Amino acid sequence: MTAMGSSQLTPLQRIELEAVAAAVQAQFGSGISVERGSRGVALAIRLNEANVLAALSKALFWDIGCSFGGLIVEELSDRWRLSYLFLASGSGWIEVVLEVPAAVQAVPSISAEVHAADWFERETEDLFGLRFEGHPRLGDFILHDQIWPEGVAPHRKPQRRSVNVHQMHFRRRPNPDWRPLLVVQDPGSFAMPVGPVYEGGIGESLHFMLETVGEDVLRAVPRLFYKFRAVEKIAEGQQVSDVLLLAERFAATSSFAHSLAFSLAVERICALEVPKRAANLRVLLAELERLRHHAGAITGICESTALAVAASQAAIIEERLLRASCEFAGHRYLFGLNTPGGLRRDFVSRDFENLTGAVDRAVEDLHVLEDRLHFTSSFLDRLEDVGVVDPSKARDLNLVGPVGRASGRGHDLRRECPYGGYDGYTFETPREAEGDGYARLRVLFQEGYASAGLIHQAVERMEPGPVAAPCDSFVAGAALGWAEAPIGSALHWIRLDGSGVVERYRAITASFNNWLGFHAAVEDFAFQDFPIILATFGLSATECDR
Repeated sequence: MTAMGSSQLTPLQRIELEAVAAAVQAQFGSGISVERGSRGVALAIRLNEANVLAALSKALFWDIGCSFGGLIVEELSDRWRLSYLFLASGSGWIEVVLEVPAAVQAVPSISAEVHAADWFERETEDLFGLRFEGHPRLGDFILHDQIWPEGVAPHRKPQRRSVNVHQMHFRRRPNPDWRPLLVVQDPGSFAMPVGPVYEGGIGESLHFMLETVGEDVLRAVPRLFYKFRAVEKIAEGQQVSDVLLLAERFAATSSFAHSLAFSLAVERICALEVPKRAANLRVLLAELERLRHHAGAITGICESTALAVAASQAAIIEERLLRASCEFAGHRYLFGLNTPGGLRRDFVSRDFENLTGAVDRAVEDLHVLEDRLHFTSSFLDRLEDVGVVDPSKARDLNLVGPVGRASGRGHDLRRECPYGGYDGYTFETPREAEGDGYARLRVLFQEGYASAGLIHQAVERMEPGPVAAPCDSFVAGAALGWAEAPIGSALHWIRLDGSGVVERYRAITASFNNWLGFHAAVEDFAFQDFPIILATFGLSATECDR
C-alpha cells in the first residue's frame, strides 16, 4: 500500500463566522439569537425555542461543515444550561446554548442528526438525570446498571438529588439479573466478552462485547467507566490550584496537555497574558509529551502483532524519552509544570542542549524502526486493510487526533485554533486516507518527527524573560480552554466565583470522542484482528474514567 500524503487529500476549508451567523439566522429566524462570543468562544447562538436544537445542530455539522466538540451541562439555581460546542475550521468555537427551567426533566436529542453527540447525551442522563427525547438508548452507561441503582444522578446539586451520594448506594456485588443488550440474533450467533480484567501489560479496566455468527465480529460495544472517579464533581468548591492537580492526573500519558488546557481556561477568565518565554516553553513541553506518547503507541502496535524485537526497540525509544523528560523537567510525565499564568519553573541553556540531543537520537531511531517495519511483510499483513474507518464514517463519528487524521480528517487545534504560543510555528499535520491500521501507524511516525521539529523551533525562539505572569486574584466568570493532546482535542471548561473557587468544571477528552467510533474499525473484521486494531487506536480508558 502506498502512503497518501496530505497533498492528495482535500484541504480544510476555512469556515467564516459571518457566513455561519447569516446562514443560521436566515434559516431559523426568531428561534435563535446570534451574538459574538467571549472567553474562548468565537460565536454564541442562543436558542429561543428548544425544538430547533436538532435542526440547528444538523445544519452546523453537516451543511456548514463544523466539527462537534462536546456538551457542557450546568445546573444553575433556576435553570439548566446546555452548551453544545462546534468547531468552525480556522475561525474558532461556536457555542449553541439551550436554557430550560430547572423543573424540566427532558430536552431534545441531537444524536440522530449528529452521531458524535450520542455518548455525551448518555453521559448527561446518567450523571444529571436529564433525559434526551428521541435517544434510542439511555441509562447503563457511566453508572453501570449491574453496580449502580437507577436515579443516583451524582452530579446534581445536593438539594435536588433523590439520593444521598455520601452514603454507599452501589451494590457490593454485581446484579445477577443484569444482561447485556445484544443485537445479533441470527441462528448460531454468540457474544464473546473481553475484559474488563486482562493479563499482561494492559493496566486499564475496559470491557468489550463482541457479537458474531462465525469468525468475523459483526458488532462491537466498548464498555468503560469501571473506575469512574467523578473528578468534575469533586472539583466543585475547590480552589483552582487543587483542581489543576486533578486535571493533570486523570490521564498521565497526556498530563501536560490537560493541565495546559485547564490553565488556558483560567487565564482567559482572569485576562492573564502569558510571557513569551513561557509560551515557547509550553510548546516545547507539549511536543515532548506528544513525541514520547507516540513512541509508546508504536510500542503497543508492535507488541500487538507479536513483533518482539521491534516492540523492544520502540520501548527503548520511549524509555529514553521518559528519562530525558525527567532529566529536563523533573518528572517523567511532566507533572507540576503548568500553572495559570505560565510555568512553575525555568530552564537554562544546558537543559535545552541535553533535551534536543535526546530528541534527535529518538528521531533517528524512529526512522530506522519505521524503515524496518515498512519492509516486514508479516507485520504489514496484520495492519494493511485491517480496521478500516473510511473518511465518510470518520466524519460521521467525528474522530479526532491521529485516528481521525489517518481517515482523512485534518483537524488539529494547533493550526485551527492556535493557543499557548503556537502562532507562527511552522509544521505540517500529516493526513492519510486509507483509514486502516497502517495509516494510523504512519501518522504516529510523521507526527513524532513534526514534534521534534517544533521542539527545535521552540528552542530557537527562546528569549530571556519571566516564565509566569502573577495570578494574584480571580474574577467571576466562565471560559473554555483547549489543547491538541497526543490522542486528539482536549477541552477544559471552568466556571469560577470571584474568590477562585471552581463552581463547575468540565473536561472533554479525545478518548471519549474516539471510543464512540472504535466499533466502526472492529466490525466486519476477524477476532484475531481485534487486539491489533485496539492498539492502533491507542486510546485511554482513564481519560474517560475522570
